[in-house]
Amino acid sequence: MEPIAAGTWVEIESVLLEPGERAPNLPPETAKVPYILKASGFLVGDAELGREATIRTIIGLEYRGRVVAVNPGYGHSFGPTVPELLTIGIGGNA
Repeated sequence: MEPIAAGTWVEIESVLLEPGERAPNLPPETAKVPYILKASGFLVGDAELGREATIRTIIGLEYRGRVVAVNPGYGHSFGPTVPELLTIGIGGNA
């Protein structure tokens, strides 16, 4: 696998708590999965996809975890367009 150069923007994942270490008052569907940190930042040193690495975030925090993405994007949205909202503020004559 080709190394990823230090300074590259990546996303890491790290298990913070295993299911047995989580709070006892969590809903069952939440309690059965690990508590995972996901963070993006710049690689401190060269790394490989799927391997442990240290990142430095934009605000200077350092985290260690498994590299899961290089130059990660954002996959969220605000959902589909609501046609009724498109004419708000236009005076009702669109």
